[in-house]
Amino acid sequence: MDEISRIIAEKKLKAADAEYHTIRVLDNGGKIRALVVKGDNTLHIEYTCPQCKHSGYKKQPWVVVSKQARYRFETKCDKCGFELKVEKLKGGKKPKSKEN
Repeated sequence: MDEISRIIAEKKLKAADAEYHTIRVLDNGGKIRALVVKGDNTLHIEYTCPQCKHSGYKKQPWVVVSKQARYRFETKCDKCGFELKVEKLKGGKKPKSKEN
């Protein structure tokens, strides 16, 4: 999982140059990293599938989702077809606070 790191180094990108960048740990040991460079409209995705542990890289069009959408984007594992969904961090359900 170093294709996105190579893109960042090659283009000498800074945080302000990314329209979207995330690194997430998924359930069952999966990982996903995604990057959209401003003005590019291409989503670069690196992942380790939690189902089959396959590591892969892919590109897909970046689609801006509505504020009501639960997921920022989704993709499928190239090996087993498992659907990887990345939830939005903002605007989701807030965890209940524990009272002592």
